[in-house]
Amino acid sequence: MTEEDLTEETTGRAARPLPDHPVRVALLDLLAELGTVTSSQAATRLGYSSGLCSFHLRQLARHGLIEEASHSGGRVRPWRLRWDDPRQSVRVTARTLDAVLHLTPGEADELARRIAELTAPYERRRHHPAGAVPVSAVTRLRPLPPGGTPA
Repeated sequence: MTEEDLTEETTGRAARPLPDHPVRVALLDLLAELGTVTSSQAATRLGYSSGLCSFHLRQLARHGLIEEASHSGGRVRPWRLRWDDPRQSVRVTARTLDAVLHLTPGEADELARRIAELTAPYERRRHHPAGAVPVSAVTRLRPLPPGGTPA
């Protein structure tokens, strides 16, 4: 799927594409976990180059999903998730799920299928109920390194 193919939904402000690129999804996930992150910090945590992380952070900012966090100047540019209503960040992060599961390949496939079934009705609807806000739903099912702790 290319950026041009992404579905855009208007929320009364600029249209925001859904991130469907693995680096962008990983960056959004990292920002949700840490609050703020620079491209160098993201590169260290995610295993990508700083330049690649910087590019994708700028793309996420261009689409209104993140913004520069306050900083003291210089070359360091920390980024944070952008919330139109600052109260939303507290309400949404309170619903974060982070778990280490021990699954067989078949169980992982079944879990992925069931998650897709749960989110499909929300992705397909054209009209949003009053008070609905865009929320990034990120699910990654990936094997962990030996020892069972995420990188």
